[in-house]
Amino acid sequence: MKLRNRTDNAGVEDRRGQSGGGLGGLGGMLGGGGIPMGRAGGGGLVLLALVFFVGRCALGGGGGGFDLDSALNGLGGETSSGGSVATAPANESDSAELTFVKQVRSNVQDYWAAEFDAAGETYEPAGLVLFDSPTSTGCGVGSPETGPFYCPADKKVYFDLGFYRQMAQQFGIRGDTALAYVIAHEMGHHVQNELGINEAVRDMPRDEQVGAKGSSVRMELQADCLAGVWASTIQAEGGLEEGDFDEAINAAEAVGDDRIQETTQGRIEPESFTHGTAEQRKRWFARGFRSGDSDVCDTFGTDDLG
Repeated sequence: MKLRNRTDNAGVEDRRGQSGGGLGGLGGMLGGGGIPMGRAGGGGLVLLALVFFVGRCALGGGGGGFDLDSALNGLGGETSSGGSVATAPANESDSAELTFVKQVRSNVQDYWAAEFDAAGETYEPAGLVLFDSPTSTGCGVGSPETGPFYCPADKKVYFDLGFYRQMAQQFGIRGDTALAYVIAHEMGHHVQNELGINEAVRDMPRDEQVGAKGSSVRMELQADCLAGVWASTIQAEGGLEEGDFDEAINAAEAVGDDRIQETTQGRIEPESFTHGTAEQRKRWFARGFRSGDSDVCDTFGTDDLG
């Protein structure tokens, strides 16, 4: 994958080598309540209409999840923070992986900022926190064991560079495009947060959030689709090389609920799905990629998730 040589260090925090305290774990339980319809806007950004889809879901029930790709991505919840953590500036002499992660973040944000601007809306960039030990977040204490995650309360993506090696060693997921997919997926949660989708899902009853057709699965598949939409722009710019698309697809499949459950517990329990099956994740990423249009990412307005 070849990206524009664009690296924005603004909003990047390097907490590696530091230890953060705090109370409670990530996310927290999601409460019930009404569904705010979010902000509305006209023209250019079809994605702005997605807040409406939250009110039209056919949702299932259940409970549970897994921790590799952070089952709590984008869901927020009650914020519990144990105080601030001192941060160090990003080190420009760090590894190639760090440079690439920051490049992907900058490229993804440039794309969504332009889409919001075309719709007459303002896009607030997401922060990026690099960490390798438990750290305080606006959603509680984040741990590297949860994998990369996005916290809607502080609008930051949390990323442990060790995850890149974990992807290769434990799941055979290799290649820079696979890593780009993971980052673009987390940034997709930030787009959802900017549009009010996170808040709407958070206010749903708990039994509507989990399960094969629950709002958690719908949010994750939507983030996969949004990652695919962004990847299509890289292809249009000639930035995808042979095999890059397959790298992203393989990564999407590898973190499907069914694959994770079969590997870790030897059985598949659809009622506890939180991210979608391998086939669904592959399908929705590919759908966004092939269309290049966020309008196709309507996971909340369809009963056919694949």
